[in-house]
Amino acid sequence: MGRYVIAVDMGTQGTKTVLYDEQLNEIATSFVQSNLISPNAGEIQQDPDEIFDSVVDTVKDVMERSGVPGKDVCSIGIDSQMSGIMGVDKDWNSTTYYDSWLDTRCEKYMGVMKERCGERILELTGAAVTYDHGPKIVWWKSEHPQAYARTDKWIIPSVYAIGRICGLKGSDAFIDYTNLHFTCFADNYNKTWADELIYPFDIDKNKLPRITEPTSVVGKVARDFAQATGLSEGMPVVAGCGDQAATAFGAGIIRKGMVYDVGGTASVFSFFVDDYKPDTKHGAFMQMRSVLDGHWQPFGFINGGGLCLRWFRNELAGRDGKISYDDLSAEAKDISPGSGGLVFIPHFGGRVLPNDPNVRGSWIGLKFSHKREHLYRAIMEGLAYENRFYQQVANELYPDLALEVVYAIGGGAKSKLFNSIKADILGLPYAKLERSDSALVGSAVVAGYGVGLFDSLTEPILKVTKIAETIEPDMDKHELYQPYFEAYKDIIEALHPIYEREGF
Repeated sequence: MGRYVIAVDMGTQGTKTVLYDEQLNEIATSFVQSNLISPNAGEIQQDPDEIFDSVVDTVKDVMERSGVPGKDVCSIGIDSQMSGIMGVDKDWNSTTYYDSWLDTRCEKYMGVMKERCGERILELTGAAVTYDHGPKIVWWKSEHPQAYARTDKWIIPSVYAIGRICGLKGSDAFIDYTNLHFTCFADNYNKTWADELIYPFDIDKNKLPRITEPTSVVGKVARDFAQATGLSEGMPVVAGCGDQAATAFGAGIIRKGMVYDVGGTASVFSFFVDDYKPDTKHGAFMQMRSVLDGHWQPFGFINGGGLCLRWFRNELAGRDGKISYDDLSAEAKDISPGSGGLVFIPHFGGRVLPNDPNVRGSWIGLKFSHKREHLYRAIMEGLAYENRFYQQVANELYPDLALEVVYAIGGGAKSKLFNSIKADILGLPYAKLERSDSALVGSAVVAGYGVGLFDSLTEPILKVTKIAETIEPDMDKHELYQPYFEAYKDIIEALHPIYEREGF
């Protein structure tokens, strides 16, 4: 058996592929940017062929860069965006574009699902209805019945890529259990499809894929993919998992009470537990299964949270392209907690968890004395206030759970100021990991374990998970921030009548 493994992370912004050796050293990397197609406001999609081509191109690139013979690679593991969906027919031809998790056209059917099944969806799947599989499938059935009829199975992007890699048919379609909370149709705890959630919407249960484990071998590399990339025909391919599950697992979040914060396109706050407790009170957390079966990763996220910082840099901080995130952070670091009485609401595309699609973004408390640095710092603080809210809900759900340290992952983790603000607002240490691409590490171990390269799922992760820097909270600043945090919550509530008016 080969002693190398390939991991592919199919994110919103692009596809990154890494070739690892059995010690999880990076041998070669490659990246292709995504083409997000947005014909109109609220519409965001991707072309399935472009999604697959990104995998072909990056795998081919790492094989050529490394010089490693294809026969020496033992498997490939792929993780991808979790809450978007697409269809394939019986021969694995795409019947729809990839309906991104950022696309909001299904919003009407979110209300339909809430009316018909209400709390039962949250109780069984572990997640409130949002812009995910259920409303999207109902949207396709209602708005595009011909595409729905042609669809044999509804799948996520990584599964589509695996099907093309292995030459699968519709009958081979699958979904791994880390994605079940996004389906709206699953009994997550028992890892089955729930008839009581499917039939009220007249969805054909046969169009839903089989449920499998992340480490299960689901196919073998077909000749076309082998010739295009340099891999060996017949190499086993595992199911893989959702990108957030891979991120948490690859960061070593495998012990009760461990917390991670992903500062990316979606700003994610999550923690590790060993029991299933749907958040029926707030609807703030989704109960995601860990890669480690029998364990859970409740998580909340801001849809496009990290995009708020990018939007500010690109649209308000100057269009000459010379301003950087580091420049903006340097300006904002000496601003006092609370940004001079300025509170930022980061929900530009609606609040996902708790789900409230009418919420919009805003700065509250603007004064003539405020400068660019106040506005930028307020964005960071607003994102951190949402994490503080998630922290409060976590303490309610699991009162005996001790949250000790937050592991910072993703692009936002590069900012010392951002990590410091979060540490102060939450009153918890923030630890930056040496490796930022933890999803790829997680997918590599899933793939390697699935074919026997690794004897343990956890030991390879623990060997390579190292902390680069830990920022301790300033508890005096923590106390200063609390009135602003309470104001943050009050502002969202107080502005509801405005958000619900036509035109907002």
